[in-house]
Amino acid sequence: MAAEREKIVLEELESQTMSTNLKYLSLGILVFQTTSLVLTMRYSRTLKEEGPRYLSSTAVVIAELLKIIACVLLVYKDSKCNLRALNRVLHDEILNKPMETLKLAIPSGIYTLQNNLLYVALSNLDAATYQVTYQLKILTTALFSVSMLSKKLGIYQWLSLVILMTGVAFVQWPTDSQAAATKELSAGSQFVGLMAVLIACFSSGFAGVYFEKILKETKQSVWIRNIQLGFFGSLFGLMGVYIYDGEPVSKNGFFQGYNRLTWIVVILQALGGLVIAAVIKYADNILKGFATSLSIILSTLISYFWLQDFVPTSVFFLGAILVIAATFLYGYDPKPTGNPIKA
Repeated sequence: MAAEREKIVLEELESQTMSTNLKYLSLGILVFQTTSLVLTMRYSRTLKEEGPRYLSSTAVVIAELLKIIACVLLVYKDSKCNLRALNRVLHDEILNKPMETLKLAIPSGIYTLQNNLLYVALSNLDAATYQVTYQLKILTTALFSVSMLSKKLGIYQWLSLVILMTGVAFVQWPTDSQAAATKELSAGSQFVGLMAVLIACFSSGFAGVYFEKILKETKQSVWIRNIQLGFFGSLFGLMGVYIYDGEPVSKNGFFQGYNRLTWIVVILQALGGLVIAAVIKYADNILKGFATSLSIILSTLISYFWLQDFVPTSVFFLGAILVIAATFLYGYDPKPTGNPIKA
């Protein structure tokens, strides 16, 4: 009996250790993916090279196709690496449920727009300012959750949203030194970048809540849903390529300007949704907030020392601290204190 009890305890400890390791591994990957995507995307959009620059619209399409491939491989793994089982799952869950699949067209189109806007934003904003301002998606997600899912926010969450808006306002507050740095280091428009981020925040909030609502109403796996999203995302992306970049594609090809850095950006963008899914599964809001905050700090440091397109000011640091604090506060879940009342 003692030996069996000891074995059970050891198995529980081993399971807890594995769960903790997966939690911190997923968060570490999230920090790496978020930070490296922002920095490499910014660098790739401002790097001066001979010949045409790669088209962001084509990069979005390739990222969606890579996401589909990754999700199919994950479904294949869940199907015990059986091709017949994989084919049956894809046929039953996607082809035989056209109405369920069509539900993903709306968030997919919005995500495609959002992904294109991120390229616009990082072509016109430094990585640090973009990272902090993009946290406004917490506000838009919260507001759409209240209106679409009837969620109730606590006092700490409402307070965090006020702090978040204040922090972003400080980050965007114009100063003489910042204006001079922007004029010297960036040929893009600060206003265009800001508008792109704001629209991306609203689209991210709505699409995220809509996607959450669909997931709660059905029992399909996250990977199947991501395959459906990727399918529609590819179609919408190709439409964008044809409408906005049809002439340069016909002239210089679909993969014009692609190099090793471009492929790194595309792969990092494709992995984004999968990493977030892993974090939602293994981590909690507090640790996710920590990962976001660490990503902001790393982006600021690397943007200043490596990309050298950002000159921090005291107002920026104040705003960044407020945004980081708001991120933590939004995920804070106070535990009830005091002795429970017995009936």
